[in-house]
Amino acid sequence: MYRRYAQTLIEKGLAYPDPYTADEVAGFRAAAEAEKRPFLFRNHRPETFAEWDGTQPLRFKVATIQRSEWHDEVRGDLSAGEEMLDDFIIMKADGFPTYNFAHIVDDHEMGVTHVMRGEEFIASMPKFLSLYEALGLPLPKFVTLPPIMGPDGKKKLSKRDGAKDLLEYRTDGYLPEAMRNFLALIGWNPGGEQELFPGEELVEAFSLERIQKSGGAFNEEKLKWMNKGYLALLPQTEREQYFVDALPATIRSLPQFSLERAAKLTDTALERTHNQVEIREAAEAGEYDWAFAAPEVPKELLKWKNDDSFEQALPRLKNALKLLQNADFGSPEGVKAALWEYAEEVGKGELLWPLRVALTGRERSPDPFVCSWVLGQEETMTRVNGVII
Repeated sequence: MYRRYAQTLIEKGLAYPDPYTADEVAGFRAAAEAEKRPFLFRNHRPETFAEWDGTQPLRFKVATIQRSEWHDEVRGDLSAGEEMLDDFIIMKADGFPTYNFAHIVDDHEMGVTHVMRGEEFIASMPKFLSLYEALGLPLPKFVTLPPIMGPDGKKKLSKRDGAKDLLEYRTDGYLPEAMRNFLALIGWNPGGEQELFPGEELVEAFSLERIQKSGGAFNEEKLKWMNKGYLALLPQTEREQYFVDALPATIRSLPQFSLERAAKLTDTALERTHNQVEIREAAEAGEYDWAFAAPEVPKELLKWKNDDSFEQALPRLKNALKLLQNADFGSPEGVKAALWEYAEEVGKGELLWPLRVALTGRERSPDPFVCSWVLGQEETMTRVNGVII
């Protein structure tokens, strides 16, 4: 396809095979530098051209050296001087097209109506316009997008600022919908307070008129917040799979690991995390171990702050154990309903603290109602009974 377009230019006398070696071109460039003038290949055009056989680079011949003017949907009317025009390679010696040529052919073949690019391509617009004219192609609308700035908003985002390949964000568990929404809001202001635009809402809200000229900062905390928002919108089965996929092998190898428990733990885990990296970090820190392995419970940890010793918590745990025999373990609320009246009677901390410790062996964990529901009735009662004995 590209050769066909290239042949059209050749037949019009607007493309020619490059007859020079790399050393010869380097000599032309050195001479221009010595004379303190810009190097322009068009000053070295050969007067006669050999027939292009596809094994040499093919250069576009700029037909008219003139000032270029065009309209940008964001920047308005723009122009550039004739010094921006030069003969440039459109087909390489290996038979592949260059970007400067291929993107114009591709866009035309695909019926692209709006070409949206970064500001670094403004300087290349005279070349592109010359090619459109030479090929007789209609101009699309040109849209210059604002640059993505670093976190401080003062310079373009770079690797020094922690910029990563887009695919790395996918590996880290950022949803495509969240990344699309996040990038759209850098340099585009939809108006109003809405920030999440799921599904077609972003397409419906978007307009060229609200694209800003100035760049927007890449705020990774905002991206995390958006990802958490989109995770909340996923169907429950997809949320569960997302969580399970992030769990490392160390969790999957624990003796009580099961997909059922992992599914129950999902909502609690996603309340505290924004992506799969944070899930893995939490798992590696042992935050989920209690759900898949019986913990070693230090007896002293059972002691509530108002108790003189851990032994004072044991009678309360015995009474809780009796109440749990008839509890509804179908939900955390069912477990809470069985224990709450007694908790209010003896003191919420006095009951719930040692119960949490008995189930998890940790000072910090989900509330004991959630823990009980995740573990199920049999394991819950086994663990509570284990600290009483």
